[in-house]
Amino acid sequence: MQYIRDSRNGFFSLAMACLLTLPVSAAFSGEKYSIDAAHTTTEFAVRHMVISTVKGSFPDVSGEIVYDEEDITRSTVDVRIKVASVNTNNDKRDEHLRSPEFFDAEKYPEITFKSKKIEKNKEGHMLTGILTIRDVSKEVTFPFELTGKVTDPWGSVRIGAEASLKINRQEFGVAWNKVLEGGGLVVGNDVKINISLEAVKK
Repeated sequence: MQYIRDSRNGFFSLAMACLLTLPVSAAFSGEKYSIDAAHTTTEFAVRHMVISTVKGSFPDVSGEIVYDEEDITRSTVDVRIKVASVNTNNDKRDEHLRSPEFFDAEKYPEITFKSKKIEKNKEGHMLTGILTIRDVSKEVTFPFELTGKVTDPWGSVRIGAEASLKINRQEFGVAWNKVLEGGGLVVGNDVKINISLEAVKK
């Protein structure tokens, strides 16, 4: 009788363990992809002295995507950007951006984004996650569009997506500025970010 009781308890324990792990498995279902930096652009634009717009990019980007084609809301995104790769086509300006007055690339070498949830509404898909710049982490939500899934000539499966968002750099500790005589700012606080992403199935 003792053996039967222990066996039954063991069975129920095993069953409960399976049930407890089931939601976790469901949450991470899908295919794993790696971001293809050579075909991904992470661009930003910010006003300079009110009258013009300076644009730049971060070419060194990596990360992983878990893509659930059956239910995209169960997909996940994890992105890492090397701050030192910033490029505005001006060496002096790029060095300034890497300095402690802006991104402080030596102390904070990466900008990261880790998704929390994906939702679908009438307008499309919304991605919510934690964006970290310098030592500040904030939740951001923005729309994105899936641009397709293809198999390339070498047999690799690829997916694409595009997204745009706007952030206030002051909220992330990127605070350097000077005030013009007319009251405007040398560098605008609002930063527009455009992302065109391509990822290849592992």
